[in-house]
Amino acid sequence: MDSIGDETIGAREYDFKKYGAEGLIASSVDFGWSGLSAELRAHGRGVITKSTKAETEVCVAICPSNSLVTRLIGGVVDSTIAERGTIWLSPPGPKEVLVDIAAPLPQMLHMSLPARHFSAESLGIDVGYSAPESLRYQRSFQDPLVAEIAFAIVSEMRTQTAGGRLMAETLAVSLAARLVHAHSGLSPDKDLEQFSHQGLDRRRLTRVREYIDANLEGGNLTIARLANVASLSQFHFARAFKAAVGKSPHQYVSGHRLEHAKVLLRRGDQSLLDISVALNFSSQANFTRAFRQGTGMTPGQYRRSFA
Repeated sequence: MDSIGDETIGAREYDFKKYGAEGLIASSVDFGWSGLSAELRAHGRGVITKSTKAETEVCVAICPSNSLVTRLIGGVVDSTIAERGTIWLSPPGPKEVLVDIAAPLPQMLHMSLPARHFSAESLGIDVGYSAPESLRYQRSFQDPLVAEIAFAIVSEMRTQTAGGRLMAETLAVSLAARLVHAHSGLSPDKDLEQFSHQGLDRRRLTRVREYIDANLEGGNLTIARLANVASLSQFHFARAFKAAVGKSPHQYVSGHRLEHAKVLLRRGDQSLLDISVALNFSSQANFTRAFRQGTGMTPGQYRRSFA
């Protein structure tokens, strides 16, 4: 197999592998997420070539591997062993990326963040239009917070929860904030630190709770909408809500959705499929799994217990 250091690699296009259906384990497309695209993939030994796009891409090794991964991007060559939590960052922009994988990688998470997550509306501070382009991409690195975000996303892809869509959006905002905070040429640390510890006052919290209760059915519970109700940026809202309630937005919504599901099941005038659709689950099977995980019984068992 040709390596990145081989001068003939450009002429050996038949050796290149591009992202496609092969190796795809799970995709966020199946869950209807917005604001974050994610794919969990298995990569075999070989060379991948692709071009960067308009979105920021973050790749995280989910399982440990002895594979040596060599990446060439922007004229910079980086070689590293793909340990669990190893991260590769590709800012937006027209660049060709070559990745040489020496041994199979059983699980790699690919995440794409749109530019809007780096806006003042999302972060709460004006980092300018250059924020995504200022990200440092030359070397692979370890970041426990970014890795934990990736592991949480993979967990949701494997087992959907009642607040999964909201969780994915919240994690996308947190990921963008972390990248700007720790892996860019900008210096927004002071502003992010100052605002992230502010809580919600009672008036704003009441508005948010009322909005959640009124929209448990349907797809209106996004982090952007909740932040708008609270008149805060998305990043600061997520932090402030947890400080005020003791739960993240998706944990709070997940719990309330399950309680609302119980009400609908006891009422008995809707099918399980109709309830799963109303509560924004991607399938009845995922609704059943989430309900059993939260209550210890399936929706059908719960309904029959009140028959």
